[in-house]
Amino acid sequence: TTSPQGLFCSLADFFFEYETPRQVLVRNRRVGVVCRLIQLGVLGYIIGWVFIYEKGYQSTDTAVSSVFTKMKGVGYTNVSGTERVWDVADYVFPPQGDASFVVMTNYIVTESQQMGKCPEVFLSLKRKTLNVSVQGQMTGVCVNATKTCEVLAWCPVEDDHTIPDPPLLMSAENYTLFIKNSITFPLFGVTRSPMLNKTHYYAPYSRKLTAPLCPIFKLGDIVRLSGFSFETIAKVGGAIGIVVDWTCNLDANVKHCKPQYNFHGLYGNPAEPDKAKASVGYNFRYAEHYMENKTQKRTLFKVFGIRLDIIVQSLARKFDIIPTLTAIGSGVGIFGVATVVCDLVLNLKFRFELKLGYNFFNFDQLVQCPSKVCIHVGA
Repeated sequence: TTSPQGLFCSLADFFFEYETPRQVLVRNRRVGVVCRLIQLGVLGYIIGWVFIYEKGYQSTDTAVSSVFTKMKGVGYTNVSGTERVWDVADYVFPPQGDASFVVMTNYIVTESQQMGKCPEVFLSLKRKTLNVSVQGQMTGVCVNATKTCEVLAWCPVEDDHTIPDPPLLMSAENYTLFIKNSITFPLFGVTRSPMLNKTHYYAPYSRKLTAPLCPIFKLGDIVRLSGFSFETIAKVGGAIGIVVDWTCNLDANVKHCKPQYNFHGLYGNPAEPDKAKASVGYNFRYAEHYMENKTQKRTLFKVFGIRLDIIVQSLARKFDIIPTLTAIGSGVGIFGVATVVCDLVLNLKFRFELKLGYNFFNFDQLVQCPSKVCIHVGA
């Protein structure tokens, strides 16, 4: 049986002793070069990829953001002698200043509509047999004068086959858009927002913003930077994405944390190949209802416009000791790959030599060193 004193001595030996594995020093140029090359590759990976490219010494955070917008500008139209001035309340939908909205650039208007029976526009008599219509409820009566079917609808029905060209609101090119964006990085307690400065301006026809803290843009410049022709998109409509990119290194002064603006045609971009091109255009309808001689009437607008979607991207980085130590620790662990590979090479060579019955490595010397076994292997 084990005495209590012996058990205590065993525990003491376990807690107060430290063992190291015996090392074998292999003096061989080929194996040594392989080992150093692997270690050099691991070192390059740690420094180049982990620390410089991936910023492994920093922690990251994404922002909580808010966006609202304001359009400025006045449009003028003269259609068949009828003059009209269009302000922001007339050409922006919705008017609340959201991050996604539409600016009207062209339209088709159908005035003085009232509920009644009238012929369809440019539709075949054969449509009668289907008992369906895109313009109203079919009555089953054919109108020989127009060679179309009679429908119960808002009359006269809309005729949208001819789109005004040039666009009626080409003046929209000079409208200005103000983007007010505020962000907060909760992990670092940093809040940023573009601040207006009258000495700053946006350089037209350029992708480089000369003053990122003055986010006022001409609509014509936004369209051009997204790859569209303004006259084309103003005629039939389209969609543009505005990306506000907050990528910040908070190890530097926070004043360097500034947004970058990029503009992208989201669909119907004329620069796309024909096979990849989506249906060009964006439109919708709305009506203004009113009473005339106790009869309900309306004015119908088919609106063609530019849909703007503002998207905020954010990423902040700052030095943190925990990811730094984690990256260093993982790198030190990867250094062990060199030892594993070299041991595998030696093991395979030894087995190959034993099988063939000759000494490929030509072991010249086996010396017992104080802390390791030193083997000299002929190159």
